[in-house]
Formats: sequence, C-alpha cells, structure tokens
Amino acid sequence: MRTRPAVSLFLLSLLPLLVSSATAQRATAPPVSPQDLARIWDAEHVSPPVAELTHAELAKRLAHLTTGEGALFEVEKVGESVEGRSISVVRAGAGDFHVLLWSQMHGDEPTATAALLDLFEYLRRHRNDAVVRRLLSSLTLHAIPMLNPDGAERFERRNAQSIDINRDALRLQTPEGRTLKAVRDRVQPRLGFNLHNQNWRTSVGEPPRPASMSLLSVAFDEDRSDSDGRRLTRKVCAVIRDAIEPFASGQIGRYDDTFEVRAFGDNITRWGTPVVLIETGAWPSLDPDPALVRLNFIALAAALDALASGAVDRADTRRYESLPLNESRQAHILIRNATVINGAGIPPFTADIAIVAARRLRDVKGPRQLQLVTTIDDIGDLRKLGGLRTIEASGMTVVPLTGEAAIAEGQLVDLPEWKTKQTATVAVGQPARLALLKRAAEPGKYQVELVLK
Repeated sequence: MRTRPAVSLFLLSLLPLLVSSATAQRATAPPVSPQDLARIWDAEHVSPPVAELTHAELAKRLAHLTTGEGALFEVEKVGESVEGRSISVVRAGAGDFHVLLWSQMHGDEPTATAALLDLFEYLRRHRNDAVVRRLLSSLTLHAIPMLNPDGAERFERRNAQSIDINRDALRLQTPEGRTLKAVRDRVQPRLGFNLHNQNWRTSVGEPPRPASMSLLSVAFDEDRSDSDGRRLTRKVCAVIRDAIEPFASGQIGRYDDTFEVRAFGDNITRWGTPVVLIETGAWPSLDPDPALVRLNFIALAAALDALASGAVDRADTRRYESLPLNESRQAHILIRNATVINGAGIPPFTADIAIVAARRLRDVKGPRQLQLVTTIDDIGDLRKLGGLRTIEASGMTVVPLTGEAAIAEGQLVDLPEWKTKQTATVAVGQPARLALLKRAAEPGKYQVELVLK
C-alpha cells in the first residue's frame, strides 16, 4: 500500500481552510457601489471620447492587455471576418461560472466595445481589490469585443456579405456567426451578454424620453417559456436597473421579448446559455458617448459583481418586469408650432417637424471621422412625440435652406415668397437643412433665429 507524502497530507489539511477563506471572501467583501464605479470610470477610463474604434486600433489595445509580468488577460484569435480581419476573444478569471460577452455584432454599434475596454482596465488596475479578486476567482470571462470587424471598418450594420449576422444563427452562412457559435459551444457559458446599440428614435415612458438603455431577458421559444436560465437573466436585469437608475432615471426600458427564430441571442438561450440583451440608445446631450459608455461600464461591472458575490440571487425580478416597454416616439430634434413655408409653392401652414439623426462615416480623405446625418422624419401634429432637443417655434417661420447660400444666425433676411418653388423643400425624407426666422423690428425683415444643417 502506497502512503501519501507528508507535504501532500499537509496541503490536504489546508484545503478546508482555503475553501472556508474563499467562501468568507465571497460572503463578506462588500460590493462596489454604482457611485464608486462611476467615480472609477471618471478617473480611469481608457475608451476614446467618441466610442468608435477601427479594427487595427482595437487589435493594438488587445495586444497591450497581454503585456507585462503576471498579465491578467489571455487574448486568442478565434476566427476571421469575410475580409480576413481577426476576431479575438479576451479571457480573464479562473472561476467555474463562465460568462460570454459579445459586442459590435453590428458594425455601427460600438458603445459596448468601448465599455469593454474600460471593464478590462478596471479589472487590471484593481486586481488586488477584494471585490475584483472575488470576481476573478468566481467567474471566468470570455469577451468578443468586435464580432463584425468588416462592418466596423465601414461603420455599417451588416458584414461584407451584406448579411445581418444577428439573423444568421440557423443558416450560419457568415464566418462571424460561425465563430460566435463555436466559442459558445466550446465554452458552454452559464450566462451570455449580447451588447448592442438601438435606434435613437427609441423612447420610453410618458411623456417620451430617450431609452438610453433597454434590457431584455431573452426568450428561447415562441411561448416565452420560463426556466431557471430566464429567471437568472431577469435577476441580472434587475441588478442592472438598480445600478444605472441613479444615472439614467426615467431612461431605462424593457425590450420586446418576442422570440426571433433567426437571432443569435434567442438561439444561444435555446442552446443552453441564457442571454441578457443590453441595447444602448440615445442620450440628451450634444456629446452623448461618454455618458453612454459610462452607463455600460457600470451595468456590466455591477452585474458581474452580483454574479460573483451571489447578490444576484436576492435580486427582485419585479424591478425588471416593471420597466416600461420600448416605443419609437423619440425625435432627435422636435420643432413645435412653426409656420412652415415648405418651398413647394404651397401656402404656409402650422406644423410640428420631427428630425431624426444617425451617424455615418464621413467619406473624405484624411482622418477617420463620423458625421451626424439629419433627416426630416415627420411633419404635422406631433404632440405624442418627444425630442432630445425641443424647439418651441411659435411665432417663427421655418424655410428650407437652398444650395450653399450663406446664412447665419442673427442675420436679417427677406421672407421667401411662398408661391415661388425652391430647389429644396421641407418634406419628409429630405435632409434637415432649415432656417427658423422671426419677424424683426425693421419693417418687412426677418431675423434668422436658428440654422439647422
């Protein structure tokens, strides 16, 4: 009969103490508060001011994660896009609870990619803090920060095949979709986070406010059946709501949970990994990116901490279920009660004008730059809509800007003759190039109050 070496017996005798110590740390280490997470982000974030990176820039940042002695992260190339750009997974932690996060499945939805970089930086800087030690010992994180690098390069939703990857979970005709499924199948994570941006028209509540973040416990069948996994995702959504509500009160919505048979989130849930969908929307600011990236960072860090500590088990699912459902009643700019001379030879009339906006990659030589493209989306009685910016235009006249005519705010101009047809019109689907004019003290003259281009 073989006898155990004395050193092995000694280590075995320590095992109950080590397990007891880890359990005590999980139970007693206080959670980091959302306010503390916000302060950490304010002081330490590494995401760019505009939440958009090229694939090359992301690759540099991921390579940097693996440098230095005792590097916390592993970065593995797990696939390639249609055009041969690498798709990588970032791993951290050594826990039994595996979590998969993927971002930028749609190339023009980059907010969570930036937030993941800030999450990695938080884990790196605070790896010796009790909360982060607990997270890394309880969880293993697998993050794909940019699933659609070809779309990201063009700042377009679809991949180079012009396929929406998020509708390719069954046919798997995209290499990007096949990569995501292969990672899911290999890791067999117990929870997934599907990270997106939603249309800036998405609203929540009454009166409508921007849905800055919408949450979803993803369904796995048409009946929206319940399961242990869906109960977990509802609890995680409740944790996220509690974490971000101090920073976005009245701007959090619940995404429609109708089952989409082709979608990855729905199918990954059906394959055994329950999924939380996070959709980032608009923010009422001329510079929305920092606030939205910060919100994503707080949401993810708080959710992972709750999973690691076990606090998620105590979350009240009613906090998720009571969130108002998303709607589409949000304009980027809402002009109310204006007199409209529309440039089409039509008599003036009173109307509200809803302007929507989307970001596009500026197609010019020089540094990569996004531009905001604005379009007239609706005209008429729009009192049921909200606006990120609302302009009360009673007593003002809206006219189209024609050609490249120089016009500046404060300038005195003549009111256009409404019977004269212009080369530009105020009409649905047209670019939102408008001037708002107000009668001036000088007889027959109008002052330019506002120019929108």
